Amino acid sequence: MSGDTHPNVDEPRTEPLDEPGEPDLAECEGPDSLQDPDDPDDAPWSEEEDDRTGEVMAWLRNKRRARRRAKGREMAVAAYTVVIALAGYGSSFVVSFLRGLDDGGAHGAVARELRAAMPALAAFGALALGVLAARDALWRGPVVVPGPTAGWLLAQPVRRERVLRPWFWLTAGLAPLAGLLAGLGFAAVLDVTRLASLGGALLAVLPGAVCLPLLAVALGMAVERRPAWGRAVRRWTAPAVLLLAALAAQAALAAKGHRSPAVEQAELWSGPWGWAGQPVVHAVGGRAPGWPAAVALLAVATAAALLAAHRDAGRVPTARLRERAATAAAVSAVAWSLELRAAKLAIMAADGGGPAVRTLRFRPPRGRLGRHLLVPWRDLLTLLRTPGRLGKAAVWTAVSALAAGAGADLGGERRWVGLVIGLLAGYLAVGTLAEPARLETDDVRRAAWAPYRFRRLMLLHGVVPAVLGAGLGLLAAVPYAAAGHPVALVLLPACAPALAAGSLVAAARGPARTQLLFLGLATPAGDPGPLIYLAWYAAGPLLACGGLALALAGPPAQAVVVALALAAGLALLAGRASDRLFR
Repeated sequence: MSGDTHPNVDEPRTEPLDEPGEPDLAECEGPDSLQDPDDPDDAPWSEEEDDRTGEVMAWLRNKRRARRRAKGREMAVAAYTVVIALAGYGSSFVVSFLRGLDDGGAHGAVARELRAAMPALAAFGALALGVLAARDALWRGPVVVPGPTAGWLLAQPVRRERVLRPWFWLTAGLAPLAGLLAGLGFAAVLDVTRLASLGGALLAVLPGAVCLPLLAVALGMAVERRPAWGRAVRRWTAPAVLLLAALAAQAALAAKGHRSPAVEQAELWSGPWGWAGQPVVHAVGGRAPGWPAAVALLAVATAAALLAAHRDAGRVPTARLRERAATAAAVSAVAWSLELRAAKLAIMAADGGGPAVRTLRFRPPRGRLGRHLLVPWRDLLTLLRTPGRLGKAAVWTAVSALAAGAGADLGGERRWVGLVIGLLAGYLAVGTLAEPARLETDDVRRAAWAPYRFRRLMLLHGVVPAVLGAGLGLLAAVPYAAAGHPVALVLLPACAPALAAGSLVAAARGPARTQLLFLGLATPAGDPGPLIYLAWYAAGPLLACGGLALALAGPPAQAVVVALALAAGLALLAGRASDRLFR
């Protein structure tokens, strides 16, 4: 092996040596250095040459043409059905409401209260729209493309903005239509109450009806594009809800004559939520001398926001679009199957909308009595770890008390309307505290930890909502007791056990019985299947709120006894429904 030599070792080197620091240009430039720049076939690669956006979009339009026609027919049938349902069942209520406002001198008091509350109402409506748009953008947003578009089309050599911006402008084009419809209804109310003529009212609400939905779309686009904005929305949702509650309280106080002109002017000039309300305030005879400048500011802010949203629409990350497409598909599927609880869980999983969890540790109850208090202890610990639920329950309790009190002040038939609204808000308050019961029925396998039958476990989950609901009702009754109605200290807390039992009935409802929608029964009003399904689906709140409304119509002592009896009956019904979940 030592005698073997490499055949090229002793051969002289014939190629020239490069100078130090002078690279071989042929090796650095690669094969393109030998190409003729004047030959179009040998031109170097460029992004413009590889761009296939036009070809891909044309191919997709051709392939989607038949499906688009079929989907258009389906949407036309759905729109026709909705219009017929609203015209057949809703028009009579609308006409009755407008006639009630126009009845004699009744509209005079309504007009005065509406004029006084207009600044706070305008700010309340605009801010509520912004909160809803921001929360919606946490899981969906203005740009939601179908799954195939997010998974396949965006991976092709196409320009993202050509694919994504049409979806944004579709949302931006549909939003003002809803705003104009709401503005038309509000203008009709102003006309009936003699606050403004129909033409003047339409012109006054037009800036807000067009600009506020567009601003909401732009806000949603910013939240969808920037994760930091999403975190800020989750952090500031609770303070925003408190601000909305304060605006609602201000509107109620203003309607009763307790106004603050300085606060109202600050609201009207503090941002778009006030600028949009200034033309309406001026139209109804309020104080808004600078409303033309406010409209100009609103238009400029809307144009700037749309321009920024147009830039952001093409920059949403593909991973985020895929997540949102999957969530939207899941929500659509469960919504069409009428599994609204599953839709809510999908939205909460997508937007991180679950309550913020704090780490707290307490010793569990021990002994023979502690065994029976284990479930309430777990529920109370869960509530302390997620204090946002208690805050939400407190807000709904305040709404319940205000609605019931307003109905009692109005008297007559409006008393019943206020009472029913108050009971529904109370049901939402207690239902917020009953979330552990709903989590148990979302997956019954979770109940394996408990040394009880599932029926007993569900009933024990109703202890904390009933007790805390009664405590919140007692706090809400204190102002009424101070105003000379001490019976409220007994009536409001007495409603909590029945509302908690109704929440358990709703939690143990089980899978949607869609077969109830199509019973095949012929009646003069059509098939009663949808109404029967709605009655089954909303059995918990219907029985609880309806029974309490009838109970509160009697004497206070009788009302308390009937409310407790109703709670016992609903608890028995919840237990039977819980047993059926295992069959």
